[in-house]
Amino acid sequence: MADQDPINRGNGSGDPDGEPQVMTIAQYIKDLSVESPSSPQAFQWQAQPQLDVQFNINVDKVADEVHEVVLKIEVAARSDQGVHFLIDLSYAGVYGIRNLPEEALPPFLLIEAPRLLFPFARQIIADCSQNTGFPPLMLDPIDFGAAYMAQLQATQPGEDGTGGNGGDEGQGSSGSDAEPGEGSGNETEPADASGEKPQG
Repeated sequence: MADQDPINRGNGSGDPDGEPQVMTIAQYIKDLSVESPSSPQAFQWQAQPQLDVQFNINVDKVADEVHEVVLKIEVAARSDQGVHFLIDLSYAGVYGIRNLPEEALPPFLLIEAPRLLFPFARQIIADCSQNTGFPPLMLDPIDFGAAYMAQLQATQPGEDGTGGNGGDEGQGSSGSDAEPGEGSGNETEPADASGEKPQG
């Protein structure tokens, strides 16, 4: 049974058929790759791995009033001794959207939908890192709103009349020099991905 999203607001008309409605139709793993290329030697390495986390959001219209949102998260844990593990996850949700104002559609698809998907993707990544023989990697929440606003600013014409590329997608990365348990700085715009913490 599909879940009704809490975004369901009346428009003051008293007509439920005219109210904005968002329905979660399905959520699923679209693609998943997990590698631990240096095992079992990596289990004896003393160096603390550095983490690089990148995310991307892709949106597809699959039918009238139906959109697929794919949250792609790539995690790499490396040290001077080599690669500890690599995780590449694409986690998707399909949403039925009706009577939503046109200006409200991009914020939902690029902010709210990824926010709904993230806890599930986070748990999958934690399980995958643990199944490679390392402590579970618990990603800190990603500020999708800040990433969306940064993307909007990038698409605005600059002083020279140029601007960034538009489109229904968002990208981001956390700093590659962050060690486990530390906050990661945002190095790539329009990113705002926070730090990661492996927990044992």
